[in-house]
Parts: sequence; C-alpha cells; structure tokens
Amino acid sequence: MYQDLSFMKIPLPEDVLKLKNYGDFDGAQKMIQHFLSKDIPMALRKRLEIESEIIRVVGTDEYPYTYEEALEIMSSHLKDFKEEELQYLKEISAADWIYIDGKVHFQRRFYENLIKTRPDLAARVMVVDVDDAQGNELKQKLLNSNIQYMKEHGGRTVHTRIRSTIKAKKEFEEVGRKVRVHLPIPKVYEQVSNVKILASSPEITSIAPEDAPQRTVYFETELKSDQEFMVEYEFDYHVNYVELDPEKVSSEQPDFCLEEQAPHIMFTPYLRELRDELAGDETNPVILARRFYDFVTTKVMYSYMREYFTIECIPEYCAVNQKGDCGVQALLFITLCRMSGIPARWQSGLYATEYYTGCHDWSQFYVAPYGWVFADPSFGGSAWRAGDKNRWNYYFGNLDVFRMPANSEIQKEFIPEKKWLRGDPIDNQRGEFEYEDHGLLYSQLEVHQELISMEDIEK
Repeated sequence: MYQDLSFMKIPLPEDVLKLKNYGDFDGAQKMIQHFLSKDIPMALRKRLEIESEIIRVVGTDEYPYTYEEALEIMSSHLKDFKEEELQYLKEISAADWIYIDGKVHFQRRFYENLIKTRPDLAARVMVVDVDDAQGNELKQKLLNSNIQYMKEHGGRTVHTRIRSTIKAKKEFEEVGRKVRVHLPIPKVYEQVSNVKILASSPEITSIAPEDAPQRTVYFETELKSDQEFMVEYEFDYHVNYVELDPEKVSSEQPDFCLEEQAPHIMFTPYLRELRDELAGDETNPVILARRFYDFVTTKVMYSYMREYFTIECIPEYCAVNQKGDCGVQALLFITLCRMSGIPARWQSGLYATEYYTGCHDWSQFYVAPYGWVFADPSFGGSAWRAGDKNRWNYYFGNLDVFRMPANSEIQKEFIPEKKWLRGDPIDNQRGEFEYEDHGLLYSQLEVHQELISMEDIEK
C-alpha cells in the first residue's frame, strides 16, 4: 500500500479539484479513476492515489453537520444565539466548513472549538460543565506550579505510569479475522529513560527498538468479540530549566535538521516571504526563533483540525489561515526555523495529568551552546491569550514534565510496518488497527489513554 506522502506536493488535475471543492466526492473519485486508467506519469499516479484516500477520509464523517444542524447546535447551547452570528463565524473562518454536494457542512468539533477559543461565546453557554471548568482552572495552576518548581530547582524529574487502549467499535468488529494493532509507547530519548512495559493484553508480538522514530508495541492475533488491546508502561522523564540569552550564542552553529521534508516541511514561496518579513536583517538564532514563536503564539488562533493527512502542506495552511492546533503550530515553527538555518525537529505523544490525558505535539530547536531546547507554541499561545506572560515566555525554551514522547519525527514507518495506509500517516499518538485487507479510520475505533501515576523523584 502506498505510504510515501511526498507526492502530495504534486498538483491535482483541475477537474478533480473542481469536484472536490464543490463536495462532489463521488464525482471526484470517478474522475480520479478515469485518470488512473490512463497511461499517466508515475508522480501524478501516486498523487491521485493519495487523493482518493483523502477524499474517502473527508467524506466519511469529518463534516457531518448541515448549516441547519449547526445552527440548532449553537442555538440549543448558547443563550440568545442568532443565525447571523453563525453566518459571521463562517465568514471569518472561525467555524470550519466545506461544501458537500454544493451545500455547507460544518466540521464535527466546530462547536467545541468555538467554545474553547472564543470567551464571548463560552460565557453564553447555558449549561456549564462544572468538571470541565474546574479541570481547566486546575490545569493552569498545575502548569504554573511546574514553572515555579523548574525555576527554583533548575529542572525536574518524574516517574510516570500510563495505560493506553484501542479497540474497534462494535459495528467495525470482524471477529475471527487476523488483526494487526500498534499502540505508541515512550521512545528512549534525552528526556526519557528506564522505560518498562508493565502489562499488556493480549500478549505483545513485538516491541519496536528504543530509538525508533515512531515507537510502538505490536499485536498480531485473531480478533475476539469486544476485544480491547492494552499496554501499560512506566518511564522516567527529566527536563532542565533554561533561560536563553542571545548574548551567549556561539558564533558557529550546526547544520543538521535543516532539510525540507515533503509535503509538509517545505520552503514554499509564501513561507519564504513570511520568514523574510519576520527575520529582517537579524541573524542571531535565539532572536530569530523567538520572533517565529511570537508570530505563531500571537497570530495563530488555536483550532481543532480535521485529520492532518487531508491537508496538503500543514505549515503553509497554518500561516495562510492563521489557525491550527498544536501540531499545525509546531510544524510552522519548525519550518520557519529550518528556513533560517536553525536546526528544528518534531516531538509528540501524550500530555498526561490527573485531570486530562490526550494527544499533544510540540517542537525542539537547537542553539549552541545550549543544545536542544523546546518550544510549545500551542501552550505558549494559550498563555498569551490568557494574559499570562510568564507562562508564555516559559514555553519558549522549556517544557513541562507532563509528557510522554513517542515520536521524534513525522511520516516514518512503524517497526514492523503497517500494511495499509494509516489512519494518521503523519504522526502516531492513538495507535493503528488493521485487518489483512483494510485498515480502520479513527472514527471506527475507540481509543483511551489514562495516567495511572506521576511522582517526583530526585535526579
């Protein structure tokens, strides 16, 4: 099965694009098959094969709500909500939508996204979830207490234990068939050590090497009724506190982790213009990286995203639309750094606390003599919007301890490889599930991660 996404940089035939933009997905698929039936260049063939999968994902359930259904959701949840407000939110690109058969449909999490990012709307929610409100307040206190601890002690080490599960939803369960399942586990890294698998169900078939770029445990078995695949693991996690000083930057800087990586880490004409505008004549890598961080954290509105696989160039999408979630923001920061000769790379896995555990992405950049340091634009942007400049500044150069990094790169194969195109071929935080003749989308799976314990230890 085709796995190389670099061909997404190839343009689509005009008629395929017309049908896709109108939301005639059946027509677009027929047009793609028409092209594939002909003798066409291999690069175009690969691009069309990818597009066929993208349309399948987008057309499945990413945009389920008609305009009328979206209006009903907003009106039933928000006090005195008017239709012209929904129209305005659509017009300013605050509510994600596409055409399906020529009619507007909204993204499956459009309401949650609006409440998360727009305090004026959140204040009008008629039934407030007390647990969510308290959880958000506790999250801010937890992050701020971590910052205080890091500054006082110069670093922090914790011992973390996490349990992750994945299973097929009942209607996609094919009992008795051979299944291949991957679940992410910690990658042994500069901040991660002493990784141990504590339990699993069923028995693990194999474990990827400690330095695998996207590390997983792998199960291969015949599926049982209502079968859940589980792994429980523990690890030590350590980060140092750093204050980056432009005056202390070395005159010579390294030249690794500077390359493009199609289709996403690409030095496109628009991103070159943006980089030049932000950089000006500055050459100091700390000052440059801070300018890129400031742009992403203050200009890009946090927004829940459709599957990354359906976006042609993620950093350019972020810079053009000025919206995106944690990974979208991290990739824009990484790309701007690499364009400026600053080594930068990806990290992702889980953000894990007693209040919430779920997927998260962030970035690293390298400045001599400091070495690899962190930048988390989405956490930084959240702090900036909340008026917390201390936390905003902290996430340029530093990270908290509430992390499980499973991935050090994007677009890398599992060990062993997955046969069918992954639900997320960019990253891996939730796991993957496939039968011998097809894989399952995330909408067809139930995924859960839980922090069992986290304890401070002396390092």
